[in-house]
Amino acid sequence: MLATALVALDSTIIATASSSIAKDLGHFQQLPWLFSVYLLAQAVSVPIYGRLADVLGRKRLLLVGIGLFLLGSVLCGAAWSMPVLILARVVQGLGAGAVLPISMTITSDIYTLEERAKTQGYLASVWGIASVVGPTLGGLFSQIGAWRWIFWINIPLAIVAGVMLIRAYHEQRDASQDRQRIDYLGAALLGGGTTALLLGLLEGGTSWAWDAPASFAIFIAAAVLLVAFVVVELRVAQPIFSLGLLKRRVVAASTIASLIIGVIVMGLSTYVPIYAQDVLGASALIAGFALAALTLGWPISASQAGRFYLRFGFRVTSVIGSTLVLIGAVLTITLAVHSSIWLVALFCFVIGAGMGLTAVPTLIAAQSSATWSERGAVTGTNMFARSMGSAIGVAVFGAVVNAHVQLNAAGVPEGAGLMTAMHLVFVAIAAIAVVLLVAVLFLPGHRRAAQGGVASAAGAAEDAEPALGAAPATGRAEAGAEQPVASA
Repeated sequence: MLATALVALDSTIIATASSSIAKDLGHFQQLPWLFSVYLLAQAVSVPIYGRLADVLGRKRLLLVGIGLFLLGSVLCGAAWSMPVLILARVVQGLGAGAVLPISMTITSDIYTLEERAKTQGYLASVWGIASVVGPTLGGLFSQIGAWRWIFWINIPLAIVAGVMLIRAYHEQRDASQDRQRIDYLGAALLGGGTTALLLGLLEGGTSWAWDAPASFAIFIAAAVLLVAFVVVELRVAQPIFSLGLLKRRVVAASTIASLIIGVIVMGLSTYVPIYAQDVLGASALIAGFALAALTLGWPISASQAGRFYLRFGFRVTSVIGSTLVLIGAVLTITLAVHSSIWLVALFCFVIGAGMGLTAVPTLIAAQSSATWSERGAVTGTNMFARSMGSAIGVAVFGAVVNAHVQLNAAGVPEGAGLMTAMHLVFVAIAAIAVVLLVAVLFLPGHRRAAQGGVASAAGAAEDAEPALGAAPATGRAEAGAEQPVASA
C-alpha cells in the first residue's frame, strides 16, 4: 500500500500543476512530454521488471523501483528548465515501472482469489486518499507558486515504503531461477520502437508536417524496430515479453482493455485541468477538485469490484463498468465554454466509477490464469499495455490540441481554438470507450478465471478455468511445493 501510494499520488498531483509548471518553465507545447516520457519509461520497463521479478524475486526489484522513483522525484523538484524536468521524469518513470506491477504481483502471490477481493478494498483506499489529497495538494502548491513540492513530497513516503518492505516482506526463492537468461535484445528493440513511435506522434504536426520526410523516417524506424522485436520474441527461449501469453483469451482481452483504459484515463487527467482552468477560468485548486472526482470514483467502485466479480463473474462486472465509462464519456461531449465545474466533476466521477469496475476484474482474471513463474510477466503485460495506452493517448491528444491552440507571448494557450481542441479530445475519448466495451465482452462469461495455457498444458481445453476457491499459484497455497514462497 505504501509503495502503491507513490505512483497513486504522483498520478493525481501533477496534472493540476501542469499549467503552473508550463508558465514557470515555459514551453507549453512540450507539456505532453512531462506525461509521455514518464509513461514511456514506465511502459518499456514494466515487462522487463515483470520478467526479472519472476527470475530474481519480487522484493529486490521493488526496492530498486522505489529507489529510482525517489531519485527521480528529487531531480524533478530541482529542475531549472523544461528539458531537465522531462529527463528527471524519465528516471521517475523507470521507478514507477517496477513499483506498481510488482506490488500487485506480491498481493497476488500472498492472497487467494477470495482474499484478493477484500484486499482490493485496501489497495483502492490508497487511490481514494490520493484522489483527494493529490489534486488538492497539486492545486494548492500551484496556487502559491510552489509546484516543486509536488515532487519533493514523495521523498518521505518512498523512504518509509522502502523500510517497511525490508522489515515486513520475506521471500524464499528457488536459486536455480537466477540462472535463467534475460532477453536484453528484446528489451532494447521494444524500447527503441516505442520511443520512435511516440516521438513521431508527439512532434508530428508541430516540429514538422505529418507528410514531411522526418515524419515518414521516424514511423518507418518504429515499425522496423517493433517488427524485429516480434521476430526476436518468437525465437528466444525466455522472451522479455511473452507473446504466447496473448494466445490466452482472458489475457488478450485483459491486455486490450488495459490499453484502452490507459488512453482514456490519461487523456482526461491531462486535459480536464486545462479545460477547467483555461476555458472555464477556474483556479488550479478548483480544477484539482474536478479531476479528483475521476480519481475518487475509481477506488470507490474498485473497493466493491471484488464482491461483484465473485458473484456475477468477470465479464458482467466489466461490462457494467465499461458501460458507465461510455455514459460518462458521452456526457463530456456536451461540455461547453460556460459549463458548470460541477458538471465536469460529475461526469468524471461516472467515468471513474466505471473504471474501477473494469480495471480490477480484468487484471485479476489475467493473474488468476497464471502460475507463480508467469504471474509477474502477466501482470507486467497488463501494466505495460496500460502505460503504453496512456503514453500513446497523451501523444495523440497532445498532437490534436497543439494543432488547434494558439499561444500568446507568455506561451499560454488562448482563443476559441482551445475549446475546439478540448471538444475533439472528449469526442475521441467517447469513441475509444466504445472499443473498451467491446473488448471486455471477450472475458470469461462465468465466475471463473480462464486458465488458458496452464489448462492447455494439462490437456484441457483452452478456455478451461479453475474454480474461484482454487487459489491458483499463490505463495501460501503452494507452500512446500517447488514454487517460491512469499509471506508478510
